[in-house]
Amino acid sequence: MIPVEKWTQEINTLFISNRVQLRRAAYKILGDWERSDDIVQDAYIKIIEMTAAQDIRQPLAYMFQIVRNLAIDHYRRMVFETELFGIDEEGLHVPAQADLPETHAINRQHIALVIQVLAKLPERTKRVFELYRIDGYTHRMIADELNISTSLANILIRETTNHCRNALQSCSAVPQ
Repeated sequence: MIPVEKWTQEINTLFISNRVQLRRAAYKILGDWERSDDIVQDAYIKIIEMTAAQDIRQPLAYMFQIVRNLAIDHYRRMVFETELFGIDEEGLHVPAQADLPETHAINRQHIALVIQVLAKLPERTKRVFELYRIDGYTHRMIADELNISTSLANILIRETTNHCRNALQSCSAVPQ
């Protein structure tokens, strides 16, 4: 029986040195590099969780077999889901809810409500939120721009978002 530490070290070395080939094996089945990466990671986790007590004489061949099996399972699941739910393009011919007049009215009400909420906030808080949501600044950029910490920028954004969310939820709540 191999000690657990030695087993883990051997598996780590094998995965690192054969990662590209393992990924390529999964790609041959899936035809998608990102999913192939996921499969290789899942295989690594599956193997590393095994105990060293299992007598695996050829760990590299075993790794390839696990990658292959996981890729086949994933491919079968994708085919099943596609058959069950159809392809995404089928939903393209459904009328968009955004084009309905009532949707435009609701959106205008929501925007007016958010504007009211923002008007009640301190100027710095409002500015942080605008930089984040409208100008697309990162927390670090906001901190540098307003000479505050990134933690404070994060807190102000989260609080403002919560204020807006709460206002929209109270507006959308249906009285019973």
